[in-house]
Amino acid sequence: MAEYVAPAAVEIVADQAKEYASPYLRYFFRYGEIVEDFKNQRMALKLRKQRVDTHVDEAKRQTEIIYDDVKDWLRNAEQELEETQNLKDEIDRVKCFKWCPKWGWRYSLSKKLAEKIPIISKLLETSDFARVGYRRPLQGIEFITSTDFMDSESSKSAFNQIMEAINAKGVNMIGLHGMPGVGKTTLAKEVGKHAREQKLFDKVVMFTMSQNPNIRTIQDKVAEMFGLNFHTNTEEGRAEELFRSMQRVNKILVIVDDLWEEFKMESIGIPFGDEHEGCKILLTTRRQQVCTKMNCKEIQLGILSKDEAWVLFRDKAGLEDDCSTLNDVAKEVAVQCKGLPLAIVVVAKGLKGESLNGWRDANQRFKDSTHLYDEEVLGGVLEPLKLSYDYLKKGINQMAGNHIQMCFLLCSLFPEDEEIDIEVLITCGIGVGLFPNVYSIEEKRKKFVEALKKLQKSGLLLESGYAGTIRMHDVIRDFAHWLTSTGENRFMVKDTLKEWPHMDESYTAIALWNCSSIIKIFPDKVEFSKLKTLFLEGEGKWNRDDFLVVFGTVFEEMKALQVLLLKRVSFSLKGFPSLPNLKTLWCFSCMLKNLPSLTNMRSLEILALIGTKIDGINEELLKLSTLKYLRLSGVVQNVPLPPQPNLVSRHIISEYFYYSRTDEGINFPPGLVSRLTSLQELHVIPKNNLNLLELKSLSRLTALSLTLSTYQIPREDFVLPKLQRYAIVVGEKYSSNREAFIRRLEYSRFLIFIKCI
Repeated sequence: MAEYVAPAAVEIVADQAKEYASPYLRYFFRYGEIVEDFKNQRMALKLRKQRVDTHVDEAKRQTEIIYDDVKDWLRNAEQELEETQNLKDEIDRVKCFKWCPKWGWRYSLSKKLAEKIPIISKLLETSDFARVGYRRPLQGIEFITSTDFMDSESSKSAFNQIMEAINAKGVNMIGLHGMPGVGKTTLAKEVGKHAREQKLFDKVVMFTMSQNPNIRTIQDKVAEMFGLNFHTNTEEGRAEELFRSMQRVNKILVIVDDLWEEFKMESIGIPFGDEHEGCKILLTTRRQQVCTKMNCKEIQLGILSKDEAWVLFRDKAGLEDDCSTLNDVAKEVAVQCKGLPLAIVVVAKGLKGESLNGWRDANQRFKDSTHLYDEEVLGGVLEPLKLSYDYLKKGINQMAGNHIQMCFLLCSLFPEDEEIDIEVLITCGIGVGLFPNVYSIEEKRKKFVEALKKLQKSGLLLESGYAGTIRMHDVIRDFAHWLTSTGENRFMVKDTLKEWPHMDESYTAIALWNCSSIIKIFPDKVEFSKLKTLFLEGEGKWNRDDFLVVFGTVFEEMKALQVLLLKRVSFSLKGFPSLPNLKTLWCFSCMLKNLPSLTNMRSLEILALIGTKIDGINEELLKLSTLKYLRLSGVVQNVPLPPQPNLVSRHIISEYFYYSRTDEGINFPPGLVSRLTSLQELHVIPKNNLNLLELKSLSRLTALSLTLSTYQIPREDFVLPKLQRYAIVVGEKYSSNREAFIRRLEYSRFLIFIKCI
């Protein structure tokens, strides 16, 4: 019996010993497999980390916040890669003893590698991130960049009253009123900044109403702050969505800047009062009666005291705090600013760096000025603004000063609170003949950029939140309109037009924005023998095909017209009157029929069609022998359909304007572009059939942007001797919008952007 028991016991002990010893034996006899597995796993981790790093970098460029688990994973992966680098180096050293291995060393290394492999495998298993970050909650750029607040007695008093009202029960709407230029917007931004930093509210949002508010734009801005994507298109539907979304947030501060009349916040979608007791509204207005009508807790912002005004003036003018004669004169000038922060900043910046005689001259001009008045609109700000405007000519020749002033006045033609596209502004300025002593567009652009910088330094223009654009404060814009209400340069600007205004033929510039398509007395012909600039925009509606229809006869008596900017307008160039002086034509989102008839505009130098429907380009374009600038972006070339019955109306698209869209892009007749020898800038963003070799003939070309397919790339080299900037996309559509493309191209010194697939 015992003889059978003993072998069994031995077998059991042997199995246990084998089981215990097998991992250790594995370190000896499977060393090669362990090393190979380790190296593969480590390489996989390295590559995976590189991929996650790339996703994280991209998310950071999009200002996203990286998830904590992603950061932990990257930290652990980096740690493992660093720790295992020594093991990898040790593997290489073991190779040196291939024919006479040190078994103890191999055993120890194999054990370390085997222990690391499951750790690396675990990291690889947990690296499949659907997203590495999430969108950063928007705080409002107004509060991030709010740095101009001056802690004056009036502003401190108003600030404290606002904060007390915000914290008071039963107060849901606060009205801050005061004269133009007194600093209402700056104070409101400071309140928002303080509320956000102190976490008094879950959300703080600010928007500008202005005289003609764009409800959809305001809804978009508020919705963005709350992370809401609209599912309806009507203003009423969007308002309801926004209303429900905001009700889910406990405490909200809404800052409504520059309100001109009583307004129902519910029409935007902002709940307050019984609908949302946690929502407080702070509005700013020039008119106290607006506060009264809206049942606000009324708070007035007063002007600066004499001492406060001098401190601000001295700071902005860069003056020393001393008892010099210059400071004595500067104090007299500061007094003329009537304690208005806006006037103080504008005048002080305009006189910064002047000599004593310059300051004395400015002071005397203030004292001699007796005709600047318009108390209802601008109050005491007119005189100091006029001084700053006049000083634009200081230290330069008369012609250059006039052109800088005209550049300023052109900015006033754009809508209130508009982010003014500098490229559009420059080409319009070229059209009216600014800086005529400079030939090339490139050099003229430099002159305009210098002029805009001077206007900004003078406080007459403001930086914008977007590259390639500038802004004009609404008070400054009102001042510019006052300047152009009489005199040689007489302007008319209407921000919303429901009927044709009464006008005489003395105007040199007219801007009619957001013109209703139901205008009943839109004229067939108007007589403006002095008109040089015309901006005309159709009503902005959700239906993008609802154009304002204008007939060519409207332009018959505008022989002096030099700049024509059209937006959401439908018109035909067939039978279009001759405009012998027209230099610049911009069409945004228009319906343009009979493009070849542009040949009635023999002096045209700048042609830009943006998001516009056309029916083709042919050889007639060659008759524009003076064409220096051609931009086609988002242009749709269409094929005419047969006339549709019962659709002819003066206020809808006529029968010959119905099209079928084609995806052929822009088709240039062969050799056409090569014969446009006056071209200095060519920007063709949509798909096209252009042969790059045609550009060899354009010896004056300084700027170029194109979207090309691979077959359009020539095999031979060629040189464009004057080319300074270019952007070429090959093989796919340009991903940025038109505005961004213009900015990157025109305001970078040199841009190369080539994609090949």
